[in-house]
Amino acid sequence: MDLSASPHGPLRADRPDDPAAYLAADAVIDHDHPAVTALAAELRRPDPVRTAEAAFGYVRDRIDHSADVGRWSAAYRASDVLAAGNAICHGKSHLLAALLRANGIPAGLCYQKLEVLHGLNGFLLPGSRWWVRLDGRGNRNGADGHFATTPAEERPAWANDPARGEHHYATVYATTPEPLLQRLRTAVPNSTGYGYLPLELPDPVR
Repeated sequence: MDLSASPHGPLRADRPDDPAAYLAADAVIDHDHPAVTALAAELRRPDPVRTAEAAFGYVRDRIDHSADVGRWSAAYRASDVLAAGNAICHGKSHLLAALLRANGIPAGLCYQKLEVLHGLNGFLLPGSRWWVRLDGRGNRNGADGHFATTPAEERPAWANDPARGEHHYATVYATTPEPLLQRLRTAVPNSTGYGYLPLELPDPVR
């Protein structure tokens, strides 16, 4: 088996010459927030694989997806998602990126075109050459995402239906793309549904 071959297509960093960007804290992936820092330390394990798996499991299983519990959160900043205890996929991916970065594991944001734009993560284990997708959406209502350490093992929550134009984007973003961020800022708590989200990103790279 070619462990570098993802069934969902290869991933590449949007800022390949700036590896520090995938460890940085910013206004959305705010891993310098005390609550995020404390949780990251709690999830830290002796080796980075187990640390990444613990962070993934926490976000997937302990942070509810808004659609699964009927509590529609507007939280998208990592620390706000942690405080709320629930978010849509984009908020959950921001929290997972924050927990990984706080533990020194490069992580970014990945996207999948479904009926609306779905958010997940890409991460890079120390010493590895391959970005790997992780999807912490939460395994309810037909979703089935699992931890992976190589591209060949990737198990995102949702399978693509090419007949409907669904696909994974090939880019790992260091920061939330501005068109998406603008929409996330308009979210209203308890407003059911995804109507405010973009359907796709501009100039998709497949």
